[in-house]
Formats: sequence, C-alpha cells, structure tokens
Amino acid sequence: MHIKTFGVEMWMNEFENHCRYNLAETCVDSITLGELIDMAGVDNSVLGDLRKMRMGYGAIEGSDRLRDAVAGLYENQSRENVLTTHGTIGANALVHQTLVSRGDHVIAIVPTYQQHYSIPESIGAEVELLHLRPENGFLPDLDELRAMMRPDTRMIATNNPNNPTGALMDRAMLSEIAEIARGSGAWLLCDEVYRGTDQAGDGYTASICDLYERGISTAGMSKAYSLAGLRVGWVAGPKALLEEIMIHRDYNTISVGRIDEYFAALALENRAQILDRAHRITRENLAILSDWVEAEPLISWVKPQAGTTALLKYDLPLPSRDFCTQLLEEEGVLFTPGSAMDMEGWLRIGFANSTADLRDGLARVSAFLARHGAARPS
Repeated sequence: MHIKTFGVEMWMNEFENHCRYNLAETCVDSITLGELIDMAGVDNSVLGDLRKMRMGYGAIEGSDRLRDAVAGLYENQSRENVLTTHGTIGANALVHQTLVSRGDHVIAIVPTYQQHYSIPESIGAEVELLHLRPENGFLPDLDELRAMMRPDTRMIATNNPNNPTGALMDRAMLSEIAEIARGSGAWLLCDEVYRGTDQAGDGYTASICDLYERGISTAGMSKAYSLAGLRVGWVAGPKALLEEIMIHRDYNTISVGRIDEYFAALALENRAQILDRAHRITRENLAILSDWVEAEPLISWVKPQAGTTALLKYDLPLPSRDFCTQLLEEEGVLFTPGSAMDMEGWLRIGFANSTADLRDGLARVSAFLARHGAARPS
C-alpha cells in the first residue's frame, strides 16, 4: 500500500528537537505525572494501585473505568459506545480502515490532519477536498458541501475545533452538516482531539456522536489534557460500528497499556482542574498572540475561536519552508510551514506552550520579520 509522506509529522521529526522556542507544538503545555497526581489528590493511593496491577493485556475494549470516564464527556454516550485506541491517531486510522474501501466517495474538509485525506486515498477511495477559506472564517461553505454530496458518498471527514486554523463549528453548523450527511446515509467522522479548548465558557462544543446516528467522534489525552505521553485515545460512536472497528483493531493494537489507561482515567475523573489550567494558558496566550499579530505589518490571520494553533499569513517573498528553516537557523524559533499541510503561503503557530516561551519566541520572530522585511526589494 502506497501512502503519501505525512508532511507535518516529518517536519516535526526533523526539527522539533533542535529549537530553542518550539512554537510548532500543538499540545497544551504538558504536565508531569506528579502534577496529575497532585491535581487528583491521590498521592497516597497511586503507588498501591500500581503495585497491585498485573501487567497482562487488560480489558481489550478498554478498562470500564476509563470508558465510563470518556462517556462522561458526551451527552448521550455510555461505556458501550466507547473504544480505546493508541492515541487519537490510532482512532482515526481505525475508523478509515473500517469504513472506507476502494472506489468509495469520501469528502475531506481541509486543511485538516493529513490522515483524513491521505489514508482514504491510500485505500483507493475517490477523495474530494472541500477547502476552507479565510474569507469564510475558515468555516465550511455548506452549499458547496451539498453540491459535492452524492448518493454513494461513504464518509465526510472533518475536525472540530479545526487544526490548523482554530476555527470552531458550533452545534447549529454541526447539526446542518449531519443533516447533509443523512441525505446520503454517509458516515460523519469528526476528529475532536482539540475539544475542550474553546476560548469561551467551559471549553466544550457539541460532539458529532451526540448529534447524528452515524456520527463518529475521535479524541484523546494529548491536546486539552496535556498528557500526550500516555498515548491514549478513543472512538465514540454507535456500538455496532465499534464492533466492526474491533476486528481491525485486533490486528494492530490488541489493547492499550494498563498503566496508560489508569492515568488517563484519573485525569478525566479530575478534568476540571486540568481544563482550568489549559484555559488559563490558551486564553492568556491567545490574547498575547493577538496583540502581536495586530502590531506586525507583515502578518495577518483569522483569529482562532478554539484549539491551540493558528494560521498566519506572511508578506515576504519566501516559500513557507524557507521561511521556517531560516527562522529556526537565525532565531531558534520553530513554526510549521504551510507547505507541510498543503497550505503554501501560510505558517502554523502553536500558542499553548509556556507563556514565557511564547513571549520570547514572538519577540525573536519580530526581529526576523523586521530584518527580512527591510531587506526585500522595494
């Protein structure tokens, strides 16, 4: 099976360990296990729990405790509607592998995480791309989506909040998309790994698995919950679908690590404290980034409504990869080039790392822009 190189992951693998200021990071500033234990207030019981834990495979579908905690994130889901996976990346891959066959018609709303168009392409599906545009606030044109739908459309793949733009589809828009999908009986896969990071309220928007009988939500512990190192994700959706996914999952996962699931459950049971921290970081940092963008004449954007990333449009005669490699060499700051996401002319910045690093990194980007802006031909 041939599959395209994963642009963003190749970029991160090449450069993220060689920078001073990682403004390409997409997770809310990671926490330690000690911090998690302190937030949960269980310092005296964790070691006892771990000492008693047998290192067998554990529950294949995921522990009851974790699946109950995940179900609590949704309005209408129960333990039976949740299947644990190796990160959200594993959840997404399993859904595509289970539902998409050669010749199927799949609509991917882009930009998005590359899995959602490259995996179905590699299977042999006919993939059509619905492009988000800045003049629409990076929200999908639903008339355009309706025009792309066919009686045989198998799946619509999207993510919400959007990576990399930070655009946010609200309940009303998600319900409209569900109604469009319903007209063809299509599955609607929504990668919701950034759910919980909205800039207002409790951080949560509606989830597609609660709005549509063929809605599939994927998510995990990496972004809003600051625990990417656990490598725990899940699929939430119809029980019959999860049984089909299990067939594929048996070939590449068997089960998620018992220690990982233990700490993931502990985190979700105490998510209020984790999300309070995440909201402090993302909301303060986005305000800092917004002030910076307004002061930079060579930078423009559509301000994110959620998530941990933003797309920046830059006014310099450089391909995005050249911009990013030169920025890294000269200032030690890492961005992600738009070329890695099929968005040439743009840059992705992650703004959810430490506030001090964001401030210092942006100051260095300003110096870079001033230097290169002054040097360009008039």
